[in-house]
Amino acid sequence: MSLNTEYFRPATITRERTILTMPNPFDLKTVLLARHAQHVVLIHFPIALFISAVGFDFLAHWTKKRGFADTAYYNLLLAAISTPAVIATGLLAWQFQLEGQKLKGILLLHLILACVSTVIIWLIWWIHFRARRREETPPGYRLAIGLLGVGIIALTGHLGGFLSGVNGPG
Repeated sequence: MSLNTEYFRPATITRERTILTMPNPFDLKTVLLARHAQHVVLIHFPIALFISAVGFDFLAHWTKKRGFADTAYYNLLLAAISTPAVIATGLLAWQFQLEGQKLKGILLLHLILACVSTVIIWLIWWIHFRARRREETPPGYRLAIGLLGVGIIALTGHLGGFLSGVNGPG
């Protein structure tokens, strides 16, 4: 596992030897101003909310219980609302952490899949919103789109792990 030295500060023990020490996790300056920390933290909200929404949507479809449908709807709403901040912080992370390097390879694929994931989240929320307004059951094809969305989001996160160094070699 490689060590991301952005979060560690050098501390000299002797002239010949330097070790890395971890910063204080309660230092707000470090937490809020780390060059890409916001994206790494925020991304978990739409991922978890969307995956749980798809799960609740399946439960609502199979059990016909309104409570599961409501839970799916509000999870989708929160997932959709959180996506603009995640996209913005992802673009900032690209500029700061990766110094705006040319979009190619994993970075380009991650960005494309992130945009597709965002569209899918908003699409499924809109399908639910429209059905709720008309007081009818959402169409069944939303479940297939939801499963596709979960797969695309998982692939997007996997690629993001490589970009952040979490899934890197070593």
